Formats: sequence, C-alpha cells, structure tokens
Amino acid sequence: MKEAFVVNAEVRADQGKGASRRLRRAGKVPAVIYGGKSEPQALALSHHEMARHLETEAFYSHILTLKINDQDQAVVLKDVQRHPSKPVLLHFDFQRVLADQAIRMHVPLHFKGAEISPGVKTNGGVVEHYLIQVEVECLPKHLPEFIEVDMSTLDVNDTVRLSQLKLPPDVTLVELRHENDALVAAVHVPKAAVEEAPVAEVPAGEVPATAIKTPEGAAGAAPATGAKAAPGSAPAAAAKSGDAKSETQKDKKDEKKK
Repeated sequence: MKEAFVVNAEVRADQGKGASRRLRRAGKVPAVIYGGKSEPQALALSHHEMARHLETEAFYSHILTLKINDQDQAVVLKDVQRHPSKPVLLHFDFQRVLADQAIRMHVPLHFKGAEISPGVKTNGGVVEHYLIQVEVECLPKHLPEFIEVDMSTLDVNDTVRLSQLKLPPDVTLVELRHENDALVAAVHVPKAAVEEAPVAEVPAGEVPATAIKTPEGAAGAAPATGAKAAPGSAPAAAAKSGDAKSETQKDKKDEKKK
C-alpha cells in the first residue's frame, strides 16, 4: 500500500530575494506550483515539515496532496534546492498532476538478491551499480514507488540493462525511447592485489661488493677485491715510501766501500 503524503502550504504574496530571506528567517521555505490548467502560484511551506518529509525516499516519487487554503491539489515534487554547506532548504518546485495526462518522474531502483547470486556467493564476484534511479513516463495512477532489480541469478560477468527491468503495467522508460539501453548493474571479478617482486636473498656471511662502503679520507683503507688502487691512495703511497728507503741504504753502503 502506497503511503499518503500531505504538504501544507499558504499563498505567498511577496516575492523576490528580500521576501525569500524574510520567509526563511521565519522558519518557512518559498515554493512554486505550476503546470496543469492554472497559472503558476507562489507558496510558502514549513521548513520543519518539509525536512521531515524529505527523510522518506518515497516522498520523491509519489503523488502528493498539496493543501492550499483548505483546497487539495495533486502534485509531484520536481525540484528541491538546498544550501551547499548547511542543512537548510531553499526552494521547492511542484507540478500539478492531471489524471488524464502522462507525467515523467525519476523513480529509485531497489536491488535485491545480489548476496545469493552465483557470481557473488559461489565465485567471489562483486556487484557494481551504474544507475540508482530511472526516468519513467506514465499516467499518475500508474506511477511506481520504485522499480525492483532482481540480481539473484547473475554470475560473474553478467549484467543487467534497462531493457531487462521488469516494469509495472503501462509504465515506460524514457531512455529506451531514445534507444539508450544503458547498463544498470553488473557482477565482476575483484581486481587481484599486485604482488611485490621478491627480493634476492644474500647467503649468510657474504656481502655484495656494491654494499661495501669505504669511509672518505680513511688512511689505509683497503680497496675492494679486484679493484686497482688509485694514484695517491694509501697503499700506493706506502709502496713509494719503501722504495725511497731502500735506495738511501744502498747509497750509504757504496760510500763505506769507497
């Protein structure tokens, strides 16, 4: 059974930004009603009442009863403006509904059965939703509260498109009229985590030559295996010093012989 929503409104004489600010300070929200066979009319609504209505999902896709000066009008909510950073409602747009005229409305999608589908339960897939609502066209009496999407039979890589949705009688999808059979939902295999490349292990007691660091300026530091000593390095300097000492001793021996 559909829920009945009643919105209480009063006619608003003053219009403009200044008048709207005064309304909001008084706890009211400016609104407008248009369509049908009557002229647009400016209204004022209770902010508290409208905030409570908007907490219910069905309020957005129902035929509403708008009470204006004790007169009831059938309307649908076409737009609501909110403050970008505060929980404040700024403006409402309502459209009059005539029983014999088709209307277009966005209706939410309700997904069911994904947790028991073979793709999720057996094969470890994950569900991805591409749409959360669809635009339908129908007479007011046929307007659905929501459209159900059954995913209980989907396997991995299976999809659901607009043309596969089960619609109530006398309800059509606007997108299909434009041959846009959009994707609604799918079951995919989750992306595997990228494994890190294994690091080569070095046997105990062995250190790669590239890992050996010689302190700069350290005297007598030995070069790495297979490396040639640079000119002026500590080992080369020690060799030169030994050669000079041998030549001095040889000169002294020659002088004694003379």
